[in-house]
Amino acid sequence: MADHIELLRGMGHDVRAVNPLPRMPRYAEARRSTMMGVAKTPRKWTHQGHDVLVPRFFALPEHPYPRLTLASVARKAAWVEKQLANWRPDVIVCHTLWPVAGLAERLAARWSVPWIGVVHGYDVDVALRKPNLKRHVERLMASCHTLVCVTSRLEKAVAEAVEAPVRIVTVPCLTDVDREWRRPVKPLSKPWKKEAIDILFPADPRRPEKRHLLALQTGEALEQRGWMVGITSLRHQPRSIVYDRMLVADVTLVTSTREAGPLVARESLLCGTPVVSVDVGEVRRYLPDEWVCEPDPEALADGIEQALRHGWQAEESVEERLAFAGREAVTDAWSEVLATLEA
Repeated sequence: MADHIELLRGMGHDVRAVNPLPRMPRYAEARRSTMMGVAKTPRKWTHQGHDVLVPRFFALPEHPYPRLTLASVARKAAWVEKQLANWRPDVIVCHTLWPVAGLAERLAARWSVPWIGVVHGYDVDVALRKPNLKRHVERLMASCHTLVCVTSRLEKAVAEAVEAPVRIVTVPCLTDVDREWRRPVKPLSKPWKKEAIDILFPADPRRPEKRHLLALQTGEALEQRGWMVGITSLRHQPRSIVYDRMLVADVTLVTSTREAGPLVARESLLCGTPVVSVDVGEVRRYLPDEWVCEPDPEALADGIEQALRHGWQAEESVEERLAFAGREAVTDAWSEVLATLEA
């Protein structure tokens, strides 16, 4: 979301950020890796010189009573309106639908403005598959003026789920690595099987959908072939540290069961680190076929050896292959989305 806010401000728009979070005690936060820092987040804080509002809503784990969650989120509309004083938007952009789109929907009705829902992986891959959430997510999708999906796969799934005549478009997440971090993807410069290689696992190992065990098994398969292997994982590091890890890694390994992009794969390529992945998200759109493997340790080990031996061999450069998610393409796409609403 921070990248999108920066993009919109660079386009000349006046943007305010609202980041609804559930009320959560410290002990509950410790058991959920994706909620790190939620318990102690203040109701208002500053990011890059701009205020971020953090209304708190009530939600039980896994949302057994979705009506209760939606009602709690929607009730925060008055608080947000008070914090914004006389400022009012021309359009509301809501990143992810469940459950925070309940607040976007209520604010849009109060202010008589359109709202855009941005669909990432969770809304389709998890929420739509839960019987207690499915109808609520479908209703929120149908109430949008425009649904923006970050991949064509998600757009297809959303089109099948929404019966109302909602405009659905695909706009990828921005992938913009500064020039100082960019490197070409070259073959391994170390002696073959003579020095240790570092595999980057670009996720928190505690998240079960990331399949850390499969990454460890792939490392074991490589060790049985004579490699010395180290595996580095990413948790909640600043982006500059993430890029540093990508620069020093020999290969990035993606083993997730679900991903929208993943964004880290594109960033890794721009940092000069090859990416070997299971067939998840949209990796087939930009990775060489040899680097997209079956979710099997031996197959992934084959892909890693191929990537280390040959590097990037496509006629297109990495930048050309990833141009669809570059700043210029994403800016043009969002300009078109917003212009359509104004029309």
